[in-house]
Amino acid sequence: MSLEIKEVVTDSDMKNFVLFPYKLYRGNKFWIPPMISDEIASLKPGKNPAFEYCKAKFWIALQNNQVVGRIGAIINSKYNEKVQEKFGRFTRIEFIDNETVVKKLLDTAENWIAQQGMQKIHGPLGFSNLDHQGILIEGFEHLPSIASEYHFPYYQKHIENCGYEKEIDWLEFRLTIKDIPEKALRLNEIIKERYKLKVIHFTKNSEMIAYGEKVFQLINRSFNDIFGMVELSPKMRDFYIQKYLKVLNPKFVKIVENLEGQILGFIIGMPSLSEAFQKARGRLFPLGWWYILRALKKNTVADLLLTGVDPNYQKQGIPAVLITELQKVLLEHGIQYVETTAMVETNQKAIQTWKNYEHIQHKRKRCFIKFL
Repeated sequence: MSLEIKEVVTDSDMKNFVLFPYKLYRGNKFWIPPMISDEIASLKPGKNPAFEYCKAKFWIALQNNQVVGRIGAIINSKYNEKVQEKFGRFTRIEFIDNETVVKKLLDTAENWIAQQGMQKIHGPLGFSNLDHQGILIEGFEHLPSIASEYHFPYYQKHIENCGYEKEIDWLEFRLTIKDIPEKALRLNEIIKERYKLKVIHFTKNSEMIAYGEKVFQLINRSFNDIFGMVELSPKMRDFYIQKYLKVLNPKFVKIVENLEGQILGFIIGMPSLSEAFQKARGRLFPLGWWYILRALKKNTVADLLLTGVDPNYQKQGIPAVLITELQKVLLEHGIQYVETTAMVETNQKAIQTWKNYEHIQHKRKRCFIKFL
C-alpha cells in the first residue's frame, strides 16, 4: 500500500504519535523512553502554555496501517520576534530507515510552515530550550541522560539528502569525578568570603521549589544569548517547575546568593535516571516510580542538568563555587561519573570548564536548517 501522511487530530492519533518511538527503538539498549504522560501533555494546548505564542501541528506516516514515522512543526512567534526572521521548526522527528518516509514527513512540515509565511525551517527544535532538540550524530554507543536525545545513525544521512545543512551543534561530555584538591577547596572558601557569597543547600523538595521562580528568572537573564533561547513566561516557568523540580534530589541542587538575597547562580544535578527510565518503559506505574526512587538514592552516575550565572557576576568565581559545592555532594553519594547535558559548540567559556576534569567529549547533536 502507498504511504499516507496523517495529521494528528484524535486522541488515538496522538497516542500513535507518542508511542511510535517505543516500537522503533524496541530492544535498543541506548534509547531512553520518556514518560508517556509528560510527552502527551507537552503536545496539547490545554496543558503546555507554550501554545500561547506557538502554533504547532503533528503528523504520523502510515504504511500498511502501521506507523513508520512521525514529525511535528512549530512556529514560535516569540523566537521570530527576537531574531527578526521568519523561522519554522520541525520537531520530534522519528522514522524508519526509508528515504521516501523521511522525505514525505519533511515535505509535509515544510509545506505547512511555508503556508504560514515562513522563509526558513530548522530543527529538530522544541517549544523551548528545555524541550527536545537536536539529532544525535556522534556517540551512538553511549547511554544518554534523560534530558538528551538518541537517534539511529541513518537519521543524519536522510535529513541531509532532503536538502538540510548544519546550523549548529551541541556537545556533551562525560566527566570522571575524583577527590577535590585542597587548593580548590581553599580557593572556594576565599571566593565566598571575598564576594560575601552564601551557598544555599536543600534537604527537601519543598525548600527547593520555593526558589523555583527566582531560578527561572535567572535562566531568562543568563541564557538570553544562547542559540534558540526564548524568554520563559511565568506560565512556562511554572510548567517546568512542576515538571522537573518535583523529581530532583534536593541535595544535588545548589544556589549562590549575595548578602541581599539575590540569586547569582545555580547548578542542578541529579543521580542518573537513564536506566530507571528504561526499566519504567514510560510509565510510573506499576513499578516505574520504584525504579526512579532507587536510582535517586543509589547511583554511580549523575547528570548535570543545568547551570546558570547572572551575566553581571560571571567573573567573580561563582561557577567554580557551584561546581565545587556540587562535587562535595557527588563524592558523598559515591558518584564516579557525570554526564553533562548538551552545550552549544559556540559556548566556549562553559566548555573550557570541563578541561579541569578528566573527561571525554562523547556525544554531538545537530540542528539542521533549510531555506524554503
